[in-house]
Amino acid sequence: MPTKYSFHNNDPQPASTPRLSTGIAGLDTVLRGGLTPNRLYLLEGTPGTGKTTVALQFLRAGVARGDRCLYITLSETQQELVAAAATHDWSLDGIDVYELVNEAGLDLDSGQSVLHPADMELNETTRNVMARVEELGPALIVFDSLSEMRLLAQSPLRYRRQILALKHFFANRECTVLLLDDKTSEPGDLQLHSIAHGVISLDQYVQEFGPERRRVRVIKMRGIQFDGGYHDIRLERGGMIVYPRLVAAQHHNNFVSDPLSTGVPALDELIGGGLVPGTNTLLSGPSGAGKTTTAIRCVMTALQRGERVVYYLFDEGVGTLLTRSKLLGMDLQPYLDSGALEIRQVDPAELSPGEFSSAVRHAVESDGARMLVIDSLNAYIQAMPGERFLMLHMHELLAYLNQRGVTTILILGQHGFIGEIRSDIDLSYLSDAVLLFRFFEAQGEILTAISALKSRTSAHGRMIREFRVTPGTGIRIGEALTDFEGVLSGVPTYRGSVALLDPDISDNN
Repeated sequence: MPTKYSFHNNDPQPASTPRLSTGIAGLDTVLRGGLTPNRLYLLEGTPGTGKTTVALQFLRAGVARGDRCLYITLSETQQELVAAAATHDWSLDGIDVYELVNEAGLDLDSGQSVLHPADMELNETTRNVMARVEELGPALIVFDSLSEMRLLAQSPLRYRRQILALKHFFANRECTVLLLDDKTSEPGDLQLHSIAHGVISLDQYVQEFGPERRRVRVIKMRGIQFDGGYHDIRLERGGMIVYPRLVAAQHHNNFVSDPLSTGVPALDELIGGGLVPGTNTLLSGPSGAGKTTTAIRCVMTALQRGERVVYYLFDEGVGTLLTRSKLLGMDLQPYLDSGALEIRQVDPAELSPGEFSSAVRHAVESDGARMLVIDSLNAYIQAMPGERFLMLHMHELLAYLNQRGVTTILILGQHGFIGEIRSDIDLSYLSDAVLLFRFFEAQGEILTAISALKSRTSAHGRMIREFRVTPGTGIRIGEALTDFEGVLSGVPTYRGSVALLDPDISDNN
């Protein structure tokens, strides 16, 4: 699955407001254009959250623009910075590195500080920094890190005064400064927050299974609007990628909402005329009832109309899906070869919600997808930190797809086969249409029934009908089961003479 996407916000800042790129496209989107130049910013996060990576991307973007860049380090050596950059295939060419740590300062005989004795006092360290800035005249500065400054200060008052002195010094020289802090101060200490023009916080957390998750939040940014809340991030070779939180209200589009056929006339009749663009349909039922086959039938019909389709596959393998579909008379391979269909195998343990929504946006806005299938929601639930967050995220995602005119099919597996059936989560209230699949027993055979429980766009059929998946013919839907009672309970009573579907007849009605 592709991971790098760049989108433009529909609510940009006025053109007269100058902005400075952070070097990370997603973070610039969150900031609605980037940072205000010539200000002091705080980038905070515990060790391992990616502060150094962000700092290097910030300076590399400045080098690309032709800016003079300075990296002041109290916590890492230049060799360590070079090694960190090399992990991303970067070099520090064009970036001046000023070390305030050297071998003499690490002499155990000094016994007082990790810094050189001449730099031992905080004011001396501050003067050295100012002298280096005066000498080089950089436009961008990274100061890594403030924890050493805090140790030298020994008192909150002195520490605050020195940071204020640096802030005024940098402001008078038209420098944009990024201060790195590892959050080793006392919990609740917001001194730096009040001094900085803006505060960006990096965070990471570990789930019971799978890799750690990282996220970013803009805590404050004076004078500009930004997208608040947490935004998922990923650290990989090549730098940090930020996936802006999806806000559906920012994405409206005009489209035609005439119903489109599923390819099965009886199914069209059941749901009120077909699938309507700008709506989502939930296929709900136990495993093996035919939900995926029904989705594939709708996909084939959309492809035959010339639409582009993206299929997110969480459960079974792509090869299994292709083989099974071909046996049912629905060969997807030619559409995969032409690029009209894209099947994306997703590992839910490796996926963050923000990354998935960014992938969906890319499929719709860049690739022109008109139909999207999520198979299944059960596996996708495992990618979320909690059920309540899944509901909010799915609400935004489905609202976005509806406003873009995309036809969305959601598949939700239910626990149980006959009798009491339950789901991990109820998404029916978010769905525009709901198709329910149920197994039932009749004449010594396990059969499947299908019914439409809901349709917001049209009057739908309320009859329960027999459903069959037949090799070589695909989907068949029979007459209404008017002579059966208790079909949805799984053990119906037969009170008439309605004929069931003959498995040897290959009609598709």
